[in-house]
Amino acid sequence: MSSVPERSEVDEDYTWDLESIYATDDDWENAYETIADRVDDLEAYEGRVTEDAQTLLEVLELRDEIMREVSTVAAYARMRRDEDTTNQQYQALTARSQSLAADAQSAASFIDPELQTLTREQFDAMIADEPALETYDHYVDDVLRMKPHTRSAEVEELLADLSEVTGATGDVYNMLSNADMTFPTVDAPADDETDAIEITQSNFTNLLKRPDREFRKRVYEEYFDEWESVRNTVAASYKNSVKADVKTARARNYDTAREAALDGPNVPVEVYDTLVDTVHDNIDKLHRHAELKERALGVDELRMWDLYMPLTGDEGPDLEYDQATEYVVDALAPLGETYQTRVAEGLDSRWIDVYENEGKQSGAYSGGTYDTQPFILLNYQQDISSMYTLAHELGHSMHSELTKEEQPFIYSSYEIFVAEVASTVNEALLTNHLLETVDDPEFRKHVLNEFLERVRSTLYRQTLFAEFEHETHRLEEDGEPLTADRLDDLYRGLKADYYDPAAIDDRIAREWMRIPHFYRAFYVYQYATGISAALAIVDDILENGQSAAEDYLEFLRHGSREYPLELLRIAGVDMSSSDPIDRALETYGQRLEEMEALMS
Repeated sequence: MSSVPERSEVDEDYTWDLESIYATDDDWENAYETIADRVDDLEAYEGRVTEDAQTLLEVLELRDEIMREVSTVAAYARMRRDEDTTNQQYQALTARSQSLAADAQSAASFIDPELQTLTREQFDAMIADEPALETYDHYVDDVLRMKPHTRSAEVEELLADLSEVTGATGDVYNMLSNADMTFPTVDAPADDETDAIEITQSNFTNLLKRPDREFRKRVYEEYFDEWESVRNTVAASYKNSVKADVKTARARNYDTAREAALDGPNVPVEVYDTLVDTVHDNIDKLHRHAELKERALGVDELRMWDLYMPLTGDEGPDLEYDQATEYVVDALAPLGETYQTRVAEGLDSRWIDVYENEGKQSGAYSGGTYDTQPFILLNYQQDISSMYTLAHELGHSMHSELTKEEQPFIYSSYEIFVAEVASTVNEALLTNHLLETVDDPEFRKHVLNEFLERVRSTLYRQTLFAEFEHETHRLEEDGEPLTADRLDDLYRGLKADYYDPAAIDDRIAREWMRIPHFYRAFYVYQYATGISAALAIVDDILENGQSAAEDYLEFLRHGSREYPLELLRIAGVDMSSSDPIDRALETYGQRLEEMEALMS
């Protein structure tokens, strides 16, 4: 019998309050029908967007009204589905809302191309005629900025039609890795109640955290041997994904695929290079971490199946949810009483769906829309990692809350480049609070291990990935073939650089094959820049107090009203320089020293 409860068995106080969006599903149906009827109203403006200032304001406001309502309809359906993914009714509602969102996007697709027929001077004249257009100043600036890379209507239509084809390699990879590949079953370790454990994509890294080293080795070898059996297929898939990135970038008048990807959020490629160079300048700290792990495990040589093992070597202390919330709220005191109180009230207002239940969506996320309260999906597991996940998602929720209080809908979202900053600030404040207030050395070890592993996997590992995909795209742009052997050699070399104290084997050269993010090129580096910015911000807050905290909160309130680098400058962080990355890695080094002292 499963130990996971049915949804109906979970105390309502630990579930999110979706009735605050729509009291009943009938109310959702009424909202859906109303907004579906309004989507067609956009058609009346096609060909007229720049007719005059009043018309432009009307179409932009109408689009925003429609998108606001569509997002709420879609969020409710998705979150109801995530309560129990086997529920056919909410699967259907989710599918309908996704179709509605696609229809709305399609109906509004004429707006940006028509805006690009304006000059900046013409738009400024429109603002003079209709001052309410000032709200859209940054949005229009962004649309006009992309004009050199926007082709004729005929070419744009062709590129849009081809997007399904150019993105097909990612679909093929996902079907192969998630549906068609079957990983072996391995004998369970002696302390496990089961006889055998099936390796899956989801449990692989968790299995590599088991204390039994021979078991970890079996899991590692069996897993990567299975990837070896599809090696040429995955290499062909990735090669063509890279080729599609390069050709699409050229079609849009970019010199490189990397330049095209970073131009979306208006991030210079120098930021990417600075990240890689700075991480390499601090690679000795990662080597120290690996050496400490080698000593903690008591092994003669650290192997690739040891990398995920905690420095603590065993399971952490049990941590009840109510105790975790108390720790998190107390940790946020440096951000001021208003922020702290707002989080505490949210915890009491059913923002969070706390516990796992039968059929519930796995993982965690922060949801909600411009017109709803925040909603957080958790699967709390009574451990320190779950507490950090709670702090992380509350960071996202508060970012959204502060943004929508200050910004109109058009600026209520934010680029990935800044999205992970708020979540990681909360994590870093939690680490600092726990290390300052908890005396138990075993608890402190687990807190430090959590912090160190998050930096290792987010800053160093994602930068390694960023180097790999930069080089693969450079090879394609230079006309060099991307064969399976070439990809293996490239990845093996990077892994050897990053984990010099550990033994590098042939199987780890295939790790690139298991990273789905590579099919969304030049995406992962933003995790590394995000954690760097966050740790630098926390360093400022702890050193300078209220003034630095207020700068950070002002950054949160700006949403996407500025470009990412400009937003982070509000918080006192210049990501065009190496300083935030250096400071983040200095903190990592200090935490390593603390861990070394505790373990000695």
